[in-house]
Amino acid sequence: MATKLNVRVNRKKPESMTRQIREQLNSLIDAGALAAGTLLPSERELANTLKVARNVVRGAYEQLMDAGKLTSEGRKGRSVSGGGRSSGRSSGARSTTKKKSTGKASKSKARKK
Repeated sequence: MATKLNVRVNRKKPESMTRQIREQLNSLIDAGALAAGTLLPSERELANTLKVARNVVRGAYEQLMDAGKLTSEGRKGRSVSGGGRSSGRSSGARSTTKKKSTGKASKSKARKK
């Protein structure tokens, strides 16, 4: 189950909402309020809670993944990485997906016979 976060967005601030979310999550991770392995709310859950677009939350999560603060757990969601306060980008911080072959090329060759 995902952790309930104490994150707020102020639409009157000059900073983007994505930046506000990213900085608050980063502070919670650095302060130890979000321990390694803590599962974060889904993009949709957090976006609905904050009343922002899902892309805003996605941007914040992806920036934290690039910084090595979060890891993707596949369908489980995103969690705080085990490295915690490591500097720079840790290896494997961002998940990669493999493209599946559609097999269209082989089917088209078979039709030409």
